[in-house]
Amino acid sequence: MSTLDATPDASNSNAATANDTHLAIEEIQNLLPHRYPFALVDRIIEYVPGERATGIKNVSINEPHFQGHFPGRPLMPGVLIVEAMAQVGGVVVTQLPGMEGKLFVFAGIDKVRFRRPVVPGDQIIMRVELLSVKRNRFAYMQAKAEVDGKRTCEGELMFSLAD
Repeated sequence: MSTLDATPDASNSNAATANDTHLAIEEIQNLLPHRYPFALVDRIIEYVPGERATGIKNVSINEPHFQGHFPGRPLMPGVLIVEAMAQVGGVVVTQLPGMEGKLFVFAGIDKVRFRRPVVPGDQIIMRVELLSVKRNRFAYMQAKAEVDGKRTCEGELMFSLAD
């Protein structure tokens, strides 16, 4: 049985905990089209279908963007932090009823703020929560990223179903 097929335990009064699942990289690759060097989610550590997901990105000095951003002071580009959060959101939207196998792309990014830098050796924990779905075509999410319990980035992400 796939981890996505997990059924809630009726004896557990906390339904969100009962629905939690974990996804390994192979399962993430089955859901998202991203591949190296643009696959930015290493693992999903919590997944509540139709509601939210929490993902991990292990930041390594071996990633190609660190060659030029910046020599002598490597910082993960903010746009890649936002993209990593969006990929966690992609796990949620691709699993909505009737959306399996469909491609969602960025349609908007609002209220994004960067709070502190992300550097090689960090592990980013990204939490993305579905806020709403409009006309089965647009999805709105709240995303937050942390390193060592400290907020690094947050914002609202909008996705559109690609034709």
